[in-house]
Amino acid sequence: MTKENKDSVEAANEFTETFNAIKKEVHKIIIGQDEIINLLLISLFSRGHCVLIGVPGLAKTLLINTLADTLGLSFNRIQFTPDLMPGDITGTEIIEEERESGKKAFKFVKGPIFANIVLADEINRTPPKTQAALLEGMQEYNVTTAGQTYHLDTPFFVLATQNPIEQEGTYPLPEAQLDRFMFNIWVDYPTFDEEKKIVSQTTSTKKEKLSPILDKSKIEELQDLVRKVPVPETVLDYAVKLVGCTRPDSEQAPDFVKKYLSWGAGPRASQYLILGGKARALSEGRFNVTIEDIQALAVPVLRHRIVNNYAAEAEGFTTVKIIEMIIEKLK
Repeated sequence: MTKENKDSVEAANEFTETFNAIKKEVHKIIIGQDEIINLLLISLFSRGHCVLIGVPGLAKTLLINTLADTLGLSFNRIQFTPDLMPGDITGTEIIEEERESGKKAFKFVKGPIFANIVLADEINRTPPKTQAALLEGMQEYNVTTAGQTYHLDTPFFVLATQNPIEQEGTYPLPEAQLDRFMFNIWVDYPTFDEEKKIVSQTTSTKKEKLSPILDKSKIEELQDLVRKVPVPETVLDYAVKLVGCTRPDSEQAPDFVKKYLSWGAGPRASQYLILGGKARALSEGRFNVTIEDIQALAVPVLRHRIVNNYAAEAEGFTTVKIIEMIIEKLK
């Protein structure tokens, strides 16, 4: 084994150990939800963002709080409400008077977006104008106001929770904002045994204490490591072809895609499939990406990037079902 290969194996093993240590710490508070925790950590180490969808009361907010405590990062929670304004997220300028000279000048007061982990709680309870205040920060790691640009501290990780659109008092997220989220994660009800454990744990006096597993510099080091994982040409071809098959106007799209989808995913989906595949491979102690990694992440990456039409809804073809059909078609 060459020195380079040996270093790669050691780096992958260290990543796996750290990944599992974080999960173990989170599980002190969170019962079950193993796959969801995996996706959150894959997104973090890929420098992505996540939106979690589920009915109220499934511990989405608690999960994100617990993750922030475990990672030892600064954390802010924004409760999205119908009257929330963009400045309530990014910050606002106030007039401040200097005591000595008596001169007045504008001073920028930073909003809650200035944190390492930002929880956008019930993001679809506020109109699109306010939702869009997160866009620049999520993509550019900057906030611009009154002609001034302020840099956000890294790592920067936005986790949004969302109630199902069918619920009263919700606004659909604009497609441009949805595309900024690496993963769309559905949070389902716990199993019977998990719910018993949850009820037992949350109705007792016992309180678990969390220990931070990482610091900022180590997280950024692991994020850099993800980018270094090599991707075989066959896997790259597969990821791009998979995304291309979601586009109804593409020659490679299967007939059922042309029949059931209004439009498909853009290049950002291909990027996130590859980045997520790299982080998933490292989490399993591998320094190489496989087609199985891409397939495992296809649903959370693509679910919010493709739009089914009336024919699909009438015949019961959900976006998840169509993604699964595309994967089967490409085998």
